[in-house]
Amino acid sequence: MRNKRLFGFNKNIFYTGLTSFLTDTSTKMVYSIMPMFLLSIGASKTTLSLIEGIAESTAALIKAFSGFWSDKIGKNKPFMILGYGITTLIMPLYAFVMTPLQVLVLRFVERTGKGIRTAPRDSLIAGYAGNGESGKSFGLQKMMDNAGAIVGPLIAFGLLTLFPDNYKGIFLLSGIPAVLGILVLILGVKEAKKNKEQLLKAFHFRDYSKRYYCFLAIIFIFTLGNSTDALLMVKANEVGVKVAYIPLVYLVMSFVSVVMAVPLGVLSDRIGKEKLLVIGFVIYAIVYFGFGTTHSITMIALLFALYGLYSAATDGIQKALVSDLLDANKRGTGLGIYNALLGATLLPASLIAGLLYDHVNSSIPFYFGAATAALSALLMVAFYRYFKVKE
Repeated sequence: MRNKRLFGFNKNIFYTGLTSFLTDTSTKMVYSIMPMFLLSIGASKTTLSLIEGIAESTAALIKAFSGFWSDKIGKNKPFMILGYGITTLIMPLYAFVMTPLQVLVLRFVERTGKGIRTAPRDSLIAGYAGNGESGKSFGLQKMMDNAGAIVGPLIAFGLLTLFPDNYKGIFLLSGIPAVLGILVLILGVKEAKKNKEQLLKAFHFRDYSKRYYCFLAIIFIFTLGNSTDALLMVKANEVGVKVAYIPLVYLVMSFVSVVMAVPLGVLSDRIGKEKLLVIGFVIYAIVYFGFGTTHSITMIALLFALYGLYSAATDGIQKALVSDLLDANKRGTGLGIYNALLGATLLPASLIAGLLYDHVNSSIPFYFGAATAALSALLMVAFYRYFKVKE
């Protein structure tokens, strides 16, 4: 089962990626227009940021628990089916909301589904990735995610062009690709089986390395300045990008990430994931500093393209590095803790950014993000040098 490959990847990793592509097509149809929809029903930028932060953070702990239980019972697929299933049910329901509070409730439930599936899914990918291909395998996952982030906004753009301000129609149609994703998961992905003696018996903090915890600390600092992407779209709109074209601006980022995710994943397997993360953090600092200073639509498009390069150089690579730092029977738990940290930190990050945006000016949250990214790059260099000497 491990040797069957599609397009150079283990077939289970490929079908897992295809599930993500279809689900992300659904979610990005919704989220590429969600900031504008929220503003149209009376939400402020602070409210918008809080909805994103609360939804991500309150569901974050689920990622750690689902990862632990997948390690404990030795199965990933049931958690994946439940998690993707919740997202499939929620997407069309946005068509019936009338207030930002109702959006928050649906966001919370949908992110709970993501919390249930994320760590077990990443554990399954790590389990099937062999021969030093973790960067390549997680690169495929990132590529598929962002391919959905291209198709979803394109569909939203087409529908908004034909039917201006028809948000509800887009919400209803978003359920179709999500259903297809569930079918691919059920029919195409096989469980990465573990022997009973490999199962995790209990959780102890001491079972995880110092290197793992130091990396989590760096990720915390970086994420504190990495607020919701919704503010990037709001900024683009304020600079002069029309609402109907916001999904296309988001598409620029996703296209670059799709093209570069697998090549950069392969590169990370060769040169070291730490080096590529340093480059990614530096790119992020440049992008956010640019968002803080620019008033040009052309520059906004270029910055979104660079943002896609940052995404390809970090998102999948971070997970690949985490999986490399963990024993096989602890990957679900360790990846769950990592994902939970990201989710939990988004609440203060989004709150800080939203308050700065509403009550100081629109540039300050981007300068703050640039500063935390630059600091994270320096810490990543120190991390690499310290543990390189220890080896």
